[in-house]
Amino acid sequence: MPTQHILFGKPFTLYTLPRRFQFLLFFLLLTTTLIFFFADSAADVPAVAAVTEHLPDSLAHPKIPSLPAAINPFAPSAHKPPPIQANSSTGDATWFSDWRWRNPFSSSVTLDENRAVLPPLKRRPYIYTFYEPTPASKKSKAVKAAEERVIFQWRRAWWAQGFKPVVLGRAEAINNPLYKKVQMLKLEDAIEVELARWLAWGNMGSGILSNWLVFPMAGRDNDLLKFLRKGNYPQLTRYKDLKNGIFCGEKKAINEAIGTAISKPEDLKKTSSLADEVFNELFQVDTVSDGIAFYDTDRIRQDYKSIASNLFSAEPVKAAKGYRELGQLINAHLQTTWQSVFHKGVAVVKPLPKHMTVLVEESLQIAGNLTECPINPLPTACPPNQPNCKKCISSQPLLITTPPTFRNKTGLFNIGSVPHPFTTTALTHERDVLDPKFVRRLGIDGRDSWIKALTQDLLGQGVGASARTVRFKEAVAGEYGEWHSLWLTAEKSYHEDLDWIFGFDIPLNSTTSRGKSETPVPGPERRPLPSKMEGPVLTESELSLDRGRLKKVRETVGSRSRHQILIRDAVEAWNLGDTEAWRFARAFGARRKMERRKWEEAEKGFAGAEGQGRGWGRWIDKVVRRGD
Repeated sequence: MPTQHILFGKPFTLYTLPRRFQFLLFFLLLTTTLIFFFADSAADVPAVAAVTEHLPDSLAHPKIPSLPAAINPFAPSAHKPPPIQANSSTGDATWFSDWRWRNPFSSSVTLDENRAVLPPLKRRPYIYTFYEPTPASKKSKAVKAAEERVIFQWRRAWWAQGFKPVVLGRAEAINNPLYKKVQMLKLEDAIEVELARWLAWGNMGSGILSNWLVFPMAGRDNDLLKFLRKGNYPQLTRYKDLKNGIFCGEKKAINEAIGTAISKPEDLKKTSSLADEVFNELFQVDTVSDGIAFYDTDRIRQDYKSIASNLFSAEPVKAAKGYRELGQLINAHLQTTWQSVFHKGVAVVKPLPKHMTVLVEESLQIAGNLTECPINPLPTACPPNQPNCKKCISSQPLLITTPPTFRNKTGLFNIGSVPHPFTTTALTHERDVLDPKFVRRLGIDGRDSWIKALTQDLLGQGVGASARTVRFKEAVAGEYGEWHSLWLTAEKSYHEDLDWIFGFDIPLNSTTSRGKSETPVPGPERRPLPSKMEGPVLTESELSLDRGRLKKVRETVGSRSRHQILIRDAVEAWNLGDTEAWRFARAFGARRKMERRKWEEAEKGFAGAEGQGRGWGRWIDKVVRRGD
């Protein structure tokens, strides 16, 4: 009787292959084993060697395929590259935002030779303003355009200081649940508009509420601006000297303050602002406000009388002129404030100076524009928060120097043009064409020559490229270095976004324009020349030769030709430090531009936006949705 097999309490039947198939499988297994164990030793047998030497190599030495590493259990383990982040590339520049950005070489983090590791983007606190067309702007397009131009300046100045400015309108106020209660009070125009902007702010959430004539007028290290930049406002706060110019607080406290105010309609009808002393119980009142300038009506009438006569005129033409003059005044005050912060002048860094003059020509133009006196309708007038400011005198411009190394000094602003190592090698060795053999013949001393020269004063001799790239990255993107220097890539013929980096209009010329030639403002005769040129001075013929060579180099660095790519890769592999510095500076500038453009895209339909919004702006009410 056959045996009944049981598995897990249930009967089952074993099935076996026929005996002839068992013999066949055994034979195949034995043959395969013998081939693996004796294939290498077969070549030592004379008879086998005599046969195999007449066979094709593919038959005499067959290649046994190996398992892919992904499914081979015996393959060594390997790290995978980090996932590609959203919005981490533009053009040829690619980056990865990570706290390990100080690592000397990005490829050790990204496992990608072309992707630079940048510090994570800093969180920008929201700062809101409220805008409704004034009676004059409703009647005149010129007045409305002039108002929105000032709002554009407000947005740019606060963006440059590390904030995210947003312009609100009546639509946001209507979305606040308290709006109907306010309307039932039937308040006068001034206090009604004041409550409308508070309702719009309360609808958006925590942050800062600012009048669009309030500007940050101090350096980045100002205590008030540093506090506001943190984005944490535990108490609803106003500032005594700024009246109703600026407030900060959390959403719950904002709406509670609105509720308290509308519960006292008699007090509301006697005031025009929640900054009135009647409502002091709603706020913590701070007396420190030296970093912010408020161009309110009283200040304009008192200190800027010639502007006030136009600005408050009933004639639209004069009112529009008044706003334009006010915008020029504010822009001039922003630039002279910047000049007072960097009172030691501008250093245009020029390592390897013999043939690097052509690389710093644009940097010298930018330095000249930053240090000149701006157009100012009232040259002797000071910002509201700086009654004893230092006036800009065209005959005594800030010092411009061209040191061969980077010098980290308080009160000194550095501008640098970071060249690709191909550019450095071609210019310093006066060659139009490079090849891998020439690059290798340069030897160890010829490697990373640019970053060695740049950091000579900081680190001295005998320090490797790793330490030098770390110091360079801190100068470009560190908490201090980012706002005390500007690093451009030498291969670009022009650079955008300079006004947004500094927060004010920089006069344009043929070099610093956005790709088109414009008349310098003011004229070249007023633009200061470098005060102290260090290093050799080239003749015009030598400069012309270097300019032609730089043009060819720019074409090579951006070329898609396979031959040029191989040469470029060889130069990069031989100059790892210079290559890392160039990629880091390029990626940092590209990300900064992308961040602003994405924000502008989201804000393009609202008042004061760049492009259409700057000139003619919103006025189709839209609701802003807050998003990080």
